[in-house]
Amino acid sequence: MYSSASKLWTWQFTLIILITISFYLCLQMLTGGFSIFVTEFSHNPTLGGVMTTAFMLAAIITRPVTGILMHKINIKKVLCVMLLFVLVCIMISYNQQVIPLLISIRILEGIGFGVTTTLLATLATNLIPEERMGEGIGYFGMATSLGTTLGPMIALSILHSFSFKFLLFITMFLIVVSLGFSLFIKIKQSSSLVKLPIQKESLVDYIFDKRAMLPCFLVMLFYCTYSGIVNFINALGEEGHLGSKVSLFFLIIAVVIVIVRPFSGKIYDQKGHKYLIYPASICSIIGLILIAFAHGLTTFFIAAVLYGIAYSVMQPSFQAWAVSRVTPDKKGTANAMSLSSMDLGMALGAPVLGGVASLTGYREMYSLSSLLIVALILMYTARHLKDIKEQKEI
Repeated sequence: MYSSASKLWTWQFTLIILITISFYLCLQMLTGGFSIFVTEFSHNPTLGGVMTTAFMLAAIITRPVTGILMHKINIKKVLCVMLLFVLVCIMISYNQQVIPLLISIRILEGIGFGVTTTLLATLATNLIPEERMGEGIGYFGMATSLGTTLGPMIALSILHSFSFKFLLFITMFLIVVSLGFSLFIKIKQSSSLVKLPIQKESLVDYIFDKRAMLPCFLVMLFYCTYSGIVNFINALGEEGHLGSKVSLFFLIIAVVIVIVRPFSGKIYDQKGHKYLIYPASICSIIGLILIAFAHGLTTFFIAAVLYGIAYSVMQPSFQAWAVSRVTPDKKGTANAMSLSSMDLGMALGAPVLGGVASLTGYREMYSLSSLLIVALILMYTARHLKDIKEQKEI
């Protein structure tokens, strides 16, 4: 049993979860919607891809800088300003078809996404009791993952039934909801996130912390494989004559996340990350290989369940591990590094695995992508064995 001081579901933590779900839904709907919208009116799929690339690169570059902002600026004020900033960007994009302007808007939205998501992650980890960090980040990760997986699906449904303009109205509403919830956030002035004693640290010290590097690198490897699924699962469906039902892959992942995350977080807190990373890695490898050999929907959906288990476990476990390895005043830095690593994995995975697919085909590409998980296991095991050796020497 946990003590009253270890209460997780406080009103403030619930607020952060609600803001995170609505914000991620909004931005992921825009990510899916913008690409389709631009591709349709320009008749150029490459330009549609540029919309996503511009957004992701802006977020990746922005997140490390956010670590500096959190040491100097009130997080609540910055969060509200960023939400207003994204709202204005969405409003400006309404009824626009000028490619340079739309690319610029996506860059600005990427900046807003990078700053806001880092602030939300830091607020969440600051509210989670230390002994329930795995469970708390599991729930926070569930909020981000639901937005990431359901956002593109909702965008597709809206675009098929209504229009891109209607999608923009829905995203504006979600931002307003996020902003409304943000007004009720309370930050103690004594928090290390607001004021810190003056320290002689370089810019690199604020942006990076080497203690969080390994978990961040490993989560990047995993997200390289996820990028292959997000970008090429539809093409695999066409190649394998699986039909439009391949989109259900993401719905299955979302359902698995809801089921697995509450349990995996508690296992992390009670047993440690090794009891999660190894089983999740095995599920990931089997899932990717099953995708490669799937000639029917049954095998394909089994692969979705197995990969969904891995997806449910990997991201929050590595993020919680990264946060636990740094000092309290570096939680923002660890969160920024973890989130940037996820985006970097998505950004690198698409061109690398796309190149592999062009040489070998989509099925072989998914089989080969499982080697990234093998590399993940080897590096994780090496770190684990080193930790055991160091403990024996103490």
